[in-house]
Amino acid sequence: WLRDEIRMTKKLTDKPFGVNIMLMADNIDEIVEVVCVEGIKFATLGAGNPVPYISKLKDHGILPIPVVPNLRLAKKVENAGAVAIVVEGMEAGGHIGTQTTMALLTNIIPQIKIPVVAAGGIVDKRGYNAAMIMGASGVQMGSRFLLSEECVVHHNVKEAIIKATDTDSIVTGFTKGHGVRGLKNKFTKRYLEIELSCGDREEMSRMSKGTAKAAAIDGDIETGLVQVGQSLGQLNHIMSCKDIIKELID
Repeated sequence: WLRDEIRMTKKLTDKPFGVNIMLMADNIDEIVEVVCVEGIKFATLGAGNPVPYISKLKDHGILPIPVVPNLRLAKKVENAGAVAIVVEGMEAGGHIGTQTTMALLTNIIPQIKIPVVAAGGIVDKRGYNAAMIMGASGVQMGSRFLLSEECVVHHNVKEAIIKATDTDSIVTGFTKGHGVRGLKNKFTKRYLEIELSCGDREEMSRMSKGTAKAAAIDGDIETGLVQVGQSLGQLNHIMSCKDIIKELID
């Protein structure tokens, strides 16, 4: 599937593009091998230790850009040869760390030399400008592009995000060191009841399996998990990717 997606993208554009590598994947070595063979331009790496894969990607002419949640890992990947990093705060949707975007930018940018891309809670021009003032070289936005016309996420997910208020996001798995941010629903209520009482890891793992797909693909926004960041107040309309970017930088 990954190989087919990369090849299809090459047919659609002659511009550079990248692949996001989720390091917790069971077949991570196979994924990295496909990325290297297909020869894309860059790869972001998150949800795990990116260091073992940095040199291999560079050997194949692919620019490695790890996602980091703290200063220690930022220094580690810089020393290992990363060309840039994405600094993602806990305001982001999906898998998160324990520090805010503002604190991470404050702590990391003065300490390293490679470019920093800011992520986590950035959805509009104000967030973009704030990141630039802090010294970032760019921003990464996931939640904003969920509400793009081109995004193939289920329409129920888009509607749920539009209807959500600023207090409607919540983190599951935080006490176990693997926090995931999404919208409050029946799944998160039940999951947190177990997490904060008996903390049964096997039951929690069973409950969470397949919940991202259930929401994003199948449109089940109650027993699936709608992964989205905290800046929900400004996520209230669907636009084309072109107009989102134009609004951001005009």
